Amino acid sequence: MKPSSGIEPQVIGLDAGRRWGILAICCTSLFVVGLDTTIVNVALPTIGEGFRVGTRGLEWVVNAYTLVLASLLISSGAVADRFGRRRVFQIGLVVFGVASIACALAPSVEMLIAARIVQGVGGSMLSPVALAIVVNVMTDPKERAKAIGVWAAVFGLSMAAGPIVGGVLIESFGWRSVFWINVPVILAVLALTAVFVPESRAQQSRRLDLPGQLLLVILVGGAVALLIEGPRIGWFSAAATAGYVVVAAALAAFIRVESRKREPLMDLAL
Repeated sequence: MKPSSGIEPQVIGLDAGRRWGILAICCTSLFVVGLDTTIVNVALPTIGEGFRVGTRGLEWVVNAYTLVLASLLISSGAVADRFGRRRVFQIGLVVFGVASIACALAPSVEMLIAARIVQGVGGSMLSPVALAIVVNVMTDPKERAKAIGVWAAVFGLSMAAGPIVGGVLIESFGWRSVFWINVPVILAVLALTAVFVPESRAQQSRRLDLPGQLLLVILVGGAVALLIEGPRIGWFSAAATAGYVVVAAALAAFIRVESRKREPLMDLAL
């Protein structure tokens, strides 16, 4: 039987048990990514006391992760389509796991923020790539719709579970445990991925839009940095004014670059 267009030959004939097992593996990685978006929130007071840092420093502990995660999602998906989804997914697991260990061992808030940035890089390789893996193995439209429904439910559950799980862990083991909890889960997903998840690539992979990606990071990161640091440096200070100019220039350049790209990072027509 000839595989239909857009479906990798190695996923043809996968039994239902393995397909739903792959969904479970990918949903577990999504759960960890979503959990780390909210689990840290309940740890902030304890982290602040331990490192003697104020609110703005603590804001970066949260936003460093979510900013990098959101900014790199599209590019990570494009890289996976080109070089192999399972390969990029496994790299993302390793990066996320190592960064979680670095967060747990961080001796200062600056090191914690740096580790959270790396954690965001790893997370960006998990969420979109895992969904692409699921869509690739779920070839039946009805089964695929159910799988995406499960996917969405798991993400919502992970966001809601973060404060609850974090509260229990902090009360019992301290704030560093909210990062240590990731490690055994990541190791299990890595092992299961190697055994059960087939490699796949897009039939027609998109080109990487590096200028667009860089400008998007400057645009989003600069805007959020101004919101966080504005009260400290002054909304009309020289530093803030320079920040406004950089963000505005990045926005203008991003629109110009993306409107001229044949395969843009973000389709402005949307």
